[in-house]
Amino acid sequence: MGHKIKIAGWVSVGVIAGALTTVSLQTVARGAMTPLPLEEIQQLSAVFGLIKTDYVEPVDDKKLITDAISGMVSSLDPHSQYFDKKSYKEFREGTSGRFVGVGIEITQEDGLIKVVSPIEGSPAFRAGLKTGDLITKIDDTAVKGLSLSDAVKRMRGEPNTKVQLTILRKDESRSFPVTITREEIKTQSVKSKLIEPGYAWIRLSQFQERTVDDFVRKIEELYKQDPNLKGMVLDLRNDPGGLLDAAVAISAAFLPPDVTVVSTNGQLAESKATYKASPDFYARRGSGDPLQRLPASLKKLPLVVLVNEGSASASEIVAGALQDHKRATIMGSQTFGKGSVQTVRPLGPDTGLKLTTARYYTPSGKSIQAKGIVPDVMVDETSEGDLYAALRMREADLEKHLSSGQGAEVKDEVREKAREEARKRLEEEAKKPLAERRLPEFGTDKDFQLQQALNRLKGQPVLVSKTLTEREPEKKEN
Repeated sequence: MGHKIKIAGWVSVGVIAGALTTVSLQTVARGAMTPLPLEEIQQLSAVFGLIKTDYVEPVDDKKLITDAISGMVSSLDPHSQYFDKKSYKEFREGTSGRFVGVGIEITQEDGLIKVVSPIEGSPAFRAGLKTGDLITKIDDTAVKGLSLSDAVKRMRGEPNTKVQLTILRKDESRSFPVTITREEIKTQSVKSKLIEPGYAWIRLSQFQERTVDDFVRKIEELYKQDPNLKGMVLDLRNDPGGLLDAAVAISAAFLPPDVTVVSTNGQLAESKATYKASPDFYARRGSGDPLQRLPASLKKLPLVVLVNEGSASASEIVAGALQDHKRATIMGSQTFGKGSVQTVRPLGPDTGLKLTTARYYTPSGKSIQAKGIVPDVMVDETSEGDLYAALRMREADLEKHLSSGQGAEVKDEVREKAREEARKRLEEEAKKPLAERRLPEFGTDKDFQLQQALNRLKGQPVLVSKTLTEREPEKKEN
């Protein structure tokens, strides 16, 4: 595979260039000739002319055209996007794991900016921002009405400068300001540790260019600490995705050679592809198989994969492949459901178009789009339960989201009822003088889901969720 594929971008603010994005980077723009609708083009030209002559004040030509392109693309789905010079540069820098910003992955919801997840160790993470937080103001500017790229521009800046974000935290029914100092974000996409003799934990927070090499190094370190590992937990919670070749490689580390990891399908011939657990599909040009150093026993090591609503795109591909091949037990909560592929087409030396071109499918042929991966074992975030899971947003909740392609969507009345009940519980909670609760840090001895994963590996009882339920699948309308 000569081309490089990307599947969930982040341009930190940091941030992602259209959060939770599956992307195939192409080096040349497509030159296919498509008949133009002349009448509509003439109408567009007429509107352009009227604005230039009749609007209350002069308007820059470039701004009009750029805004027209942006509006045309953004009307398609939440992940297609036009990149101007600055946002295109930020997008291309995103996979390096180094950028200046506050360190959050974001998407857009109801005209506001929603935090998909704070990047671990970033200024936003240290400031206490949480998955699901809504940003309503950036300094003195209201976010409502701003495009995603405009919001990103306002949050980015020079190192050591400050930005104030006004946060709406729905599950606590409160709004508050947070002042964050921008800094260069050097994300560590792989963390690991020996939890106890025989059992290891390895966490992937993003799929970046160096993720596979870091993963191999961490696995080597774990086996040096304990050559007789009995089980491993692969933690993909709040992982928004990244490079597809990295996702294929991580899957291949645990799977038998040459089995299918993921397939894609769209209108273009190049979007119809199958990716296998083979170096041909993940090794970079001019380099050998990065997985060669891994111990052979890793292929057979008992494995649990932890996921949640913040697990999207590339992380869903890994979870789906390991689940379909029955290589691992998937535990946690239903994932985000970002199962579409975006292809980035350069429009010139410094502008580009990110366009949805395909859906991707697990090895068994299931579409992840608008559904996600359903865990084999549902587990709450804490021992107290997960009472507000119904309020959490996924791909299917995003405006103009792409359907799964495996049946038309119908409204889930049960989920709507559950949401209403959860909202009422929140109203009652807001009346109580309770101190702010923060979920325990992933990988600690207070990490309830991790403890349940260890129980599973040891053959001990697991405390299955009493509140989490699978979201209704899309149904075919008669």
